[in-house]
Amino acid sequence: MRILVVEDTEDLADAIVHRLRKLGYAVDWAADGNEAEELLRQEAYQLVLLDIMLPGMDGQALLARVRRRRDATPVLVMTARSEVDVKIDLLDLGADDFIVKPFDLRELEARCRALLRRSHGLSASKAQFGNLTFDAAAKKVEVEGRPVEVGGREFRLLELFLSNLNTVMSKEDLMDRLFSLDQPTALNAIELYVSRLRRKLDGASLEIRTVRGLGYVAEIRTPG
Repeated sequence: MRILVVEDTEDLADAIVHRLRKLGYAVDWAADGNEAEELLRQEAYQLVLLDIMLPGMDGQALLARVRRRRDATPVLVMTARSEVDVKIDLLDLGADDFIVKPFDLRELEARCRALLRRSHGLSASKAQFGNLTFDAAAKKVEVEGRPVEVGGREFRLLELFLSNLNTVMSKEDLMDRLFSLDQPTALNAIELYVSRLRRKLDGASLEIRTVRGLGYVAEIRTPG
């Protein structure tokens, strides 16, 4: 999953980016509204964390522009203002959620998970797919009750496949969602991660098939 953090306070931005990358998310950072606007026009994100008080274009103006062009990317607003009227205005502008500064990074993580889960039609963090259990909150994977150790990026790759079952995903699309702009990589890295995931999920109901010339598709095998 790829996240854009729009925050002009460098220390806070660094803390958020570091925390989310440690969890396996691909994260880009913009320090002002104009830079963020350019990135949102050029790149595809699954979530935006947006500060309101920004140099250049402020967060409210950026949010309004994003929604005017019918961009439905979930937006979590980070604001130091807790007044009810401010929250109402932000929600009416198109914000999906908000968090008041200062905040605990654990709460931020939980709100990110909730918005990403909602955008992919998942009702809870823990879900069952045949004999495979996926727990986004605990960051755990089990096959028939057996714990499966996966790395951060493997976990996010699995999350992508489970969120897009029966849909062919190209290597380019997977790469865009798994790696940040400052983490250049080659397409064969995707092949390596898919190979590792297949090996670790041996015996699981989930099958990741290669579709020649197109990419990969994840399907749930039915018994028998």
